[in-house]
This record gives sequence, structure tokens and C-alpha cells, in this order.
Amino acid sequence: MTEPENTQTEWRNFYGRRHGKTLRPSQKTYLSEDLETLRPAGVTREENPERLTLDPSAIFGDERPVWLEVGFGGGEHLVHMAARYPEVGIIGCEPFINGVAMLLGKIRAAGATNLAVHPGDARDLMEVLPENSVARAFLNYPDPWPKRRHHRRRFVTAEHLAPLARVMAKGAEFRVATDIPDYVRQTLKEVPKAGFRLVGQGDKPWDDWISTRYEQKALREGRAPHYLTFVRD
Repeated sequence: MTEPENTQTEWRNFYGRRHGKTLRPSQKTYLSEDLETLRPAGVTREENPERLTLDPSAIFGDERPVWLEVGFGGGEHLVHMAARYPEVGIIGCEPFINGVAMLLGKIRAAGATNLAVHPGDARDLMEVLPENSVARAFLNYPDPWPKRRHHRRRFVTAEHLAPLARVMAKGAEFRVATDIPDYVRQTLKEVPKAGFRLVGQGDKPWDDWISTRYEQKALREGRAPHYLTFVRD
């Protein structure tokens, strides 16, 4: 790890659930046996109070491209992409521990070796990653925070987009999938302000897309998915 330019510790609000229904015994086993090995060290403020910059090659053991998924839900997309792109290292961030446990089970079943899991706020990870170190990022069906007064809690705000833009390489792709029209509106408004350029949007998913449980729920309830692609300028 190297010294960052700014080592000031800042306090941030976190919105959303960290725990849900009681975990199954198998999920507790995944958390106790697998998470520590898959979790990047030096991300939390307890481990890294000076916010020293991490070396991404230390996470995966080589200089492979690094991708980032923010809020991976049950982990379907993350494991799918890891299998499809074994030459890439993918870090998934998810503070909801039930989702983390679900992902760990899927990693075991798939035998994936190119994944890392940060069980917390993505901002903590982005704060210690080097500039220009992320080659692709995914935001799939994020919490919509539908009430107007809660829109500032959405990921597509400067508080989240500025650190994302800092760690993404020039020309890196940022994909967003959502079924909420107002989330599309805010995404189109805010993401370009952070230094991204829109290159595609519509109702057709990417060629390597896998439909997640959240997307299937949206379709059952009559909400149409929307897919947006940006690149870092």
C-alpha cells in the first residue's frame, strides 16, 4: 500500500439494510470459512485508518484487469461474469450480509477463483483503490429509494459517482441496469456530470448479460428493464 494524497478520515452516512432474515447453517458456514479469504484486506477504516492506497495486483496475485460490481444482490451476475471472463479479476461490494452469504455459496458451487468480496460500503473500497485502476463497473438494479426526499441516497449522486470516476480508467465502461424510470432520469442527468459519456441505452441488454432475480421480479410486476452504458472520459 502507498500513501494517499489525503489521509483525512471522514464520517459518512450509510443507508440500507445490513442484515435480513436468519441465515441458514450453510450460509453461516460460508461466511465463517470463505469470506476472510475472499475479502480484500485494508479496505475498512479499522484495518486501514490512514487510508493507504491498495495495490490491486495483490488482491488477485497478478496484473489482470480489475472490474467492480456495486451492490451485487444475490451474486448471480457477479459469478456469471467471473466464469465468462476468467482473465479478469472482479470485486463485488455488498453491505447486505445475506446477499454476501448467497454469493459465497455460489462461488463455492462454481469454483470461481477470480472474485473478491467486500462486505461493506463501496465508497470505502473506492477510497483506497488507485486512480485509473478499474476497467469496468456495474450497477445492477440498485436500491431505487423511490420517495423524492430519499433520492439523494441513490448511488447516482456525486457522493458516489465522484469516487467511482476517480478509480475508473479513461475509456472504462460503466453499465447501469434499472427498472425504475425516475432512476433512469437521474442516471442520465448525474452520471455525465461526473465525467462519463453516454454511449448506449434502451431495452436490450448487453450480449453477456444474465437476468438476475431482481430483474425477474421487475418483469413479473410489469416493470420494463432499461440498460445504460457509459464510458469514462
